[in-house]
Amino acid sequence: MASVVDRVTGLPVPAAAEAPARDAAAVASSRSIALPAVGERELRLDLFRGLALWLIFVDHLPPSLLTWLTIRNYGFSDATEIFIFISGYTAAFVYGRALLESGFIVATARILRRAWQIYVAHVFLFTIFLAEISYVATSFENPLYSEEMGIMDFLKQPDVTIIQALLLRFRPVNMDVLPLYIVLMLSLPLILVLMRWRADLTLALSVLLYAVTWEYDLSFSAYPNGVWMFNPLAWQLLFVFGAWCALGGAQRMSRILSSNITLWVCIVYLIAAFFVTLTWYVPQLGHVLPRWIEQWMYPIDKTDLDVLRFAHFLALAAITVRFLPRHWSGLKSPWLKPMILCGQHSLEIFCLGVFLAFAGHFILAEGAGGAALHALISICGIVIMSCVAWLISWYKHSADKSAKKGARGNADLAGGG
Repeated sequence: MASVVDRVTGLPVPAAAEAPARDAAAVASSRSIALPAVGERELRLDLFRGLALWLIFVDHLPPSLLTWLTIRNYGFSDATEIFIFISGYTAAFVYGRALLESGFIVATARILRRAWQIYVAHVFLFTIFLAEISYVATSFENPLYSEEMGIMDFLKQPDVTIIQALLLRFRPVNMDVLPLYIVLMLSLPLILVLMRWRADLTLALSVLLYAVTWEYDLSFSAYPNGVWMFNPLAWQLLFVFGAWCALGGAQRMSRILSSNITLWVCIVYLIAAFFVTLTWYVPQLGHVLPRWIEQWMYPIDKTDLDVLRFAHFLALAAITVRFLPRHWSGLKSPWLKPMILCGQHSLEIFCLGVFLAFAGHFILAEGAGGAALHALISICGIVIMSCVAWLISWYKHSADKSAKKGARGNADLAGGG
């Protein structure tokens, strides 16, 4: 995967190689989407997905001094946008290749298998999370934990609530991302087929669905009332945009992203967004913001992915890909290795982060340790997530080595026979 601002250097080639090159170019140009090149893993995606998981964990803790280090306090978007965009990018990169090489049926089967894995993880997370909250609420005789985490309806009607949870309509607090991810993955086969036909038109249809969702207030209902915290009909835009970038859209935008005009537009927008968020925490600055801007801007809706949030993410992404090249030496730094490993095992680490966030919430509520305890819990949670990610990576690496060793042994036996 090349950076959206990486340039392809044209080198002289022998005459004998020109015909195959022309044939390959003809095949590539006949496709609506560009087949991603096979190569080493794109560590930037793992890095920022790991960062998003760390930020989500810290944001799920009660507000304190360390919470000010997360990006949601300095603009309109937060870690959720990073996670969903990278999910769309990596899903399209992996399953887009499967679609082009193995066909629609094989690619769809693999996508459904992944969606099923996420669904099983969600059910497992739901079950253990409920047990964790119920145990704490009962042991410490504090029903506020059950109410604060949104499981009072489960305790009143567990039979009905479990069915609604299996249908993804009931979710405790902090468990909204995986249901969104499941729905988006289920829509991926259609997205990839449309992109293979007309990639730019597919993105335009996604924008149209986003606009219709806002115009007619379309949403998914939740149990026992309300709507999904993250409306899939709106958040699909970010997922589809990530897929579009992975399948050639980023390369087509490289000239725009490398423009100095784009850079300064992004910088100005980020500064303006920072000033607006500053007025939320410093009331004395509220009068500086014109009333007509406030009326036009608020509320900045997270449920339906407000356009200001989307634009804020785009500005951050544009600046990031401009100044963080694919072969940045820092990606090999041992200091960033824990974050990269967390990003490489995002499903497991996200589930672990939900457990750790409630455990930290409980300790902070009972211990009343202030900012020092909050910082300690945050650091310990990140260390635990990193250690688990390392263990998962080590186990998979060991399993792969054993499988390769076994395959070589079988080959030697076959050769000897």
